[in-house]
Amino acid sequence: MTRQPLVARRAEDLLGAAVVATAPVAGGDIATATRLRLNNGTTALMKTLPHAPADFFESEAHGLRWLAEGSGVLVPEVLAVDPECLILSWVEPGKCTHDAATGFGRALAATHRSGAPSYGLDRDGYIGRLPLPNKPADTWAEFYATRRVLPYLKLARDRGAIDDGDARAVEAVVARLPGLVPEEPPARLHGDLWNGNVLWGVDGRAHVIDPAAHGGHRETDLAMLALFGLPNLPRVLDAYAEAAPLADGWQERVGLHQLFPLLVHACLFGGGYGPRAADAARRYT
Repeated sequence: MTRQPLVARRAEDLLGAAVVATAPVAGGDIATATRLRLNNGTTALMKTLPHAPADFFESEAHGLRWLAEGSGVLVPEVLAVDPECLILSWVEPGKCTHDAATGFGRALAATHRSGAPSYGLDRDGYIGRLPLPNKPADTWAEFYATRRVLPYLKLARDRGAIDDGDARAVEAVVARLPGLVPEEPPARLHGDLWNGNVLWGVDGRAHVIDPAAHGGHRETDLAMLALFGLPNLPRVLDAYAEAAPLADGWQERVGLHQLFPLLVHACLFGGGYGPRAADAARRYT
């Protein structure tokens, strides 16, 4: 590790501690990530994004703190935040062992079980670079339709990422949501729980990052874990179901909960994500 003076000085101003070394961290596709070594021997992660929306990093920090209150899945500690920067405790990378996967399933069940006041959150957030509406709704079906699927379906349509026929297929399944997914009390969700947001630590435990936290249906987080694959996913799901049994038929509803992230990817990346969302929707019409 060397020392980048500008990065180090900014971190020192926020932390009130000397930074003795810095190093770039690969992997992020939005913010620039830097590893910091402090003079007290601890290590931290600094994320920066020039000209970020004023609440961009504060929303992430709020989500991490809210998840931590659930006393379940582990999240990095928020050390400092300002409009263009977030500093978190460092998670030393390790491996996804069978024991770590089992522990993650149980911890995620505990986080979900800690609940939320409503479907939604008391503030809007972000999913990637896109604004994420979180205004509370009375039912999960209303929340998922009006705050998740339909806004990003419109944006994908406006950007030419989904054609009219495929968009109609998604709209058709939205109208049927109340009868397709059994209602449950709002769970405390990570909200963007794909493989890249699960860090397997050298401590033998899973840590989650980059949340789009809100109160929602717990099947949503499980569907996200399946969308792009997760090491030892069957073991995670078995441990979860043992700790918090799922409603019958939840496996058949995975595609419904994947509509939202597929549409977000259509908005951000185009490609085949719009047709994939329509194919998922057609399985339920």
